[in-house]
Amino acid sequence: MGFCWSGECGNKPGCGPCCAGWVGPTALLCVYGFCSMMRPIEPFMTEFLTGTDKNLTTEQVMRGVYPVWTYANLILLVPVFLVTDFLRYKPVIVLQGLSYVTAFLLILVGSGLRCTQAAFFANSVAAAADVAYFAYIYTVVQPCYYQRVTSYVRGAILVGYATGALLAQLLVSVGGASLHCLAVVSLTFVSMALMTSIFLPMPKTSLFRGGTYYAQRETSAEDESSDSVSDSIWVKSTSNAKHLGRLFRGLLLDCKECYSSVALLFFCVWVAAGRCGFYQVANYIQVLWVHQQPGNFTAYNGGVDSISTLSGAAATIAVGHVSLEWSVWVEVVLGGFTALMAASLFLMDWADNIWISYAGYMLFKTLYMLLATICTFQIARMLSRGRYALVFGVNSFVGTVLQSVLTAVVINTKSLRLTITSQFFIYTGFFAAIALLFTIRGGYTVFHVRKAAAGELTERASTLPEVSRP
Repeated sequence: MGFCWSGECGNKPGCGPCCAGWVGPTALLCVYGFCSMMRPIEPFMTEFLTGTDKNLTTEQVMRGVYPVWTYANLILLVPVFLVTDFLRYKPVIVLQGLSYVTAFLLILVGSGLRCTQAAFFANSVAAAADVAYFAYIYTVVQPCYYQRVTSYVRGAILVGYATGALLAQLLVSVGGASLHCLAVVSLTFVSMALMTSIFLPMPKTSLFRGGTYYAQRETSAEDESSDSVSDSIWVKSTSNAKHLGRLFRGLLLDCKECYSSVALLFFCVWVAAGRCGFYQVANYIQVLWVHQQPGNFTAYNGGVDSISTLSGAAATIAVGHVSLEWSVWVEVVLGGFTALMAASLFLMDWADNIWISYAGYMLFKTLYMLLATICTFQIARMLSRGRYALVFGVNSFVGTVLQSVLTAVVINTKSLRLTITSQFFIYTGFFAAIALLFTIRGGYTVFHVRKAAAGELTERASTLPEVSRP
């Protein structure tokens, strides 16, 4: 009794344990996610670029290389999001794998600032294509398997990243491997991811354009078979243009309706702002570590990345079992833990000690993954299934816009020329402002709910019949 690897047996009765065709595509996508995240060079990327391999300066890396990823991701995010559905996901996943291979080839064999910038641009193409990776599985499996396959796919990414970071630490600390060796291992794994993506089954339908639209196109094509070729092309082009217009109008109306809820809007604000701040810190944390411990090849960056990823994954699993009146206390929780994130950044910056910085970053990353999970399931609870991709896509775009603005002000403003410690002080203030906003909002929500509950108790007491006394 075999498994279906094509994802097309969902309508066939009696297909055995894989009657919905979810095992094959999910397994391939998990292997792809694991291999694409097995990039052991990344925890030591700053040391690699500023070391004898590439001979770039810290200023060049901080102001000329890392910002490329942010700006390019902003430019590419919307076009890739729109093209993904029209290409039906798989080609974009293959493009992502090819972009990873290109990026690590350029990092490995290239030299100079321009070549490194090109590598990070290719990496930003891969980052923008994440939307295809996360949405693909929902087009080839039945809805009853969504929860299961989502956990598998996201788990594969976390395990892949943690394993890559741990492997890097072991190769460096125990095996005495060079950073060039870590780059070769990274290229090997992303090449395996590219080969895996080729075997993914092609979806028959899309998420935004359902089967009805395709059926209409096929019917129109049959009706137009007697027309000239030019008329047929004109009709199809007009049909596509009209559909694209309806798609945009539908997306705008959905956005207006979704973000009209104040509670949902606040969760989206945290997701966008938190994403902005987290990726800004994650992109430049290695520069801070190099500043705090220059020229130390025995750094434990890989171990810190691995432990923080695993602890964050454990926190996201644990929060699913927490019993709390979320509608009342969730904003207070967000405000309090965001304040703790700001405190960890301040301690990392103020102490100027590599070990305190390591501990602070592990706490920071764990709390981010925890709070991002809380916001995600709160947003999902308020939305219909069809609007998940839209809202999360908009949140990612807004977060990338904020990150680009923050990068332009803090990193690339020539008049400021802020040091890395000054930059982290600004990131501390950024998260402190978010914490203050949500603490005030949470306090208002708790006060309002308590006041309403007290009013209901008073009203009930006043309506109780008086007991007659003899």
